[in-house]
Amino acid sequence: MNEMRPSAAALPAHVAVRAHAERDRTERAPEILARGLVAHVAFVDDGEPVVIPMTYHADPGEPRRLYLHGGPRGRLMQHLASGAPVCVAVTLVDGLVYSRTALDHSVNYRSVVMFARAAAEQPDPEQRRRILEAMIGRYFAGRTAGVDYAAIPEAHLRATALVALDIERWSAKVREGGPNGPGDDDPTLPGSAGVAPPGARS
Repeated sequence: MNEMRPSAAALPAHVAVRAHAERDRTERAPEILARGLVAHVAFVDDGEPVVIPMTYHADPGEPRRLYLHGGPRGRLMQHLASGAPVCVAVTLVDGLVYSRTALDHSVNYRSVVMFARAAAEQPDPEQRRRILEAMIGRYFAGRTAGVDYAAIPEAHLRATALVALDIERWSAKVREGGPNGPGDDDPTLPGSAGVAPPGARS
């Protein structure tokens, strides 16, 4: 259990939460991954840094495994096939924090950063079908194969890239609560302070 939920002190420097270390919530990584929608995958291609947003699947029963879904001919899939590592980030934005001072504007978030590479053994066709159905159910709660959409045919399985990643290291970070600026808790002062939902921007 300790290996799956390492403390910040036990993590390598490039993985551990350094800025605002008090926000380290690595034990919540599986929960955050289960709720996320987009994984940003970073890697080096021909000497240049690249970041690609991907849909993915995370199963709480496999806390050290992440599945990426995408086009089979993409350069990311070729990169993973070579055994090279990737860095993956998933972020949930929970609120926009506004303050009476510019410096103390912030964002409430939950995020996970992972270092991973393709698993030695990839899912067979039946496992891929099961994972893709579970992924659809995660993105579209309640939808069931054979009821809400047709069962996935073999041709679609062959045309879809699904890569299993082994997560070698990860850390999670969470910011919660209201603004922390001077006077933010005093309604008699000029200006305003509080937390707005992510969609509240005009």
